[in-house]
Amino acid sequence: MESDREPDRIVVGVDGSATSKDALRWAVRQARLTGSVVEAVTAWDYPQFYGSMGWMPAATDLGLEEAAGKALGTAVEEVGAEYPDGPGVEIRASVGCGVPATVLLEAAMGAALLVVGNRGHGGFTEALLGSVGQHCVQHAQCPVVVIREGGADSR
Repeated sequence: MESDREPDRIVVGVDGSATSKDALRWAVRQARLTGSVVEAVTAWDYPQFYGSMGWMPAATDLGLEEAAGKALGTAVEEVGAEYPDGPGVEIRASVGCGVPATVLLEAAMGAALLVVGNRGHGGFTEALLGSVGQHCVQHAQCPVVVIREGGADSR
């Protein structure tokens, strides 16, 4: 009996870091086991003081969205290439504008699972869990899996 139900979504945060690629690998393996769809999400935002000086006009296009999309596409291609016959699951790529944690939480609304790496490109590399992962763990409305770097090596 066929079901008209949409497959479950596994949302994974990808910023191009090694840890986020490990998170994507884990999400693909989990999706293969559960028949889910992987939604790889990245975020970009304007620099903190962008356009804040009234006498200095803001640049109209900094290329941030394009750079984020390129980094996401590269990560998805890299992980997908690890499977000789393809990953075996649908991977949807999505680029959002805003604070990364907020973009991920919005994307994860209604998802079965949110997967993040424990460390991204943030500045406090000695921290056990980065600020985006910490925020997602505390505020997501679905289960969250945190992948440590190197934690998705075995297939």
